Amino acid sequence: MMALDASQNLEDVELLARFAQGDRSAAQILTARLAPFVFAQAYRMLGDRAEAEDITQDSLLRLWHAAPDWQPGQAKVTTWLYRVASNLCIDKMRKAKRHSGEAVPELPDDRPNMERRLQDRARARALRAALGGLPERQKQAMTLRHLEGLSNPDVAQIMQISVEAVESLMSRGKRSLAHALAPQKKALGLEDDG
Repeated sequence: MMALDASQNLEDVELLARFAQGDRSAAQILTARLAPFVFAQAYRMLGDRAEAEDITQDSLLRLWHAAPDWQPGQAKVTTWLYRVASNLCIDKMRKAKRHSGEAVPELPDDRPNMERRLQDRARARALRAALGGLPERQKQAMTLRHLEGLSNPDVAQIMQISVEAVESLMSRGKRSLAHALAPQKKALGLEDDG
C-alpha cells in the first residue's frame, strides 16, 4: 500500500513510463486521474454519455498502446490525450453526420427554483444546439477553451495549430454563437436590463 500511495504523487509521464515497464497500478492511477477529464471533454463534444464513455475507453487504450514508445518532453500526456479524444469525437461526428441539440426530456419538478432551473436547461440546450451548428474546428476550440477551461496555448497544442489560429477560431465561434442565439435572447432571459 505504501508504494501505491507514493505512486499517487508521480507525474503523468512517470506513471506512463512505469506502465510501459509492466506496472499495472500506474495504469490504474493514471486512469483514475485522466478518465474523468477525457469523459467530460467527449461528453461536451458529443452530448451522449454512452458515446463519451466509448471515446474515453478508446482514448485510454491508445495511450496504453503508445506508452512503450512515449518520448518524454515531446508533449504533455494530458495534451496528447485531449488531442486523441478530440479527434475521435470529430471522427464520430463525421460518421454520424448529425449535429442535434436534442436532450432527454426532463420530468417536471416542483422544487422552489424550478423556473430558474428550467431557464438554465433551456439555455444549455440552446447553447448545445448553437455549438452543434458551428464548423467542427470552431466547436472544438470553443469546447476546449470555455467548457474544458484549457488555456489558448494548450488548445493550440491539442489542435496542432498556432495560438493566433485558436484566437481566430474563438472570435469567429463567438460571433457565430451570438448570431445563432440572438433570436432566442429574450426567451432565454439574456436581454440586458438597461
